[in-house]
Amino acid sequence: MASGFTPPTRKLLKRSLMSESDWRLFRQLRELALERFCERVLAEIGKVTFDSGPSHHERYLAVFKLIRERDQDLAAAFDNPRRSTALQQLALIRSFALVTDEEFGRFRPETRETVAVILGDR
Repeated sequence: MASGFTPPTRKLLKRSLMSESDWRLFRQLRELALERFCERVLAEIGKVTFDSGPSHHERYLAVFKLIRERDQDLAAAFDNPRRSTALQQLALIRSFALVTDEEFGRFRPETRETVAVILGDR
């Protein structure tokens, strides 16, 4: 899930600050997206845990690796939310498919456009 941003995108992010109304919406949807993220990771862990093919130790190692990888994604998308980083975090949340199109559509057009540019959709 990890994602990096190109230098031109970093310049865009430095110039862009999320509006106050979008910031309030982001904080609400962020909590919902975090729950969805955790639910998804726990489902992935369940699949690994109950796969009867590998040994218990192999499954343990797979779960450990999965949690380490997902923890990096979680940190990038959810840790320390600030208006100055909200667009980048929203782009990651969107790239992880943690908000619906309807929820994303509640953001201002400028915010949606900036996220599209960050994700390379424009």
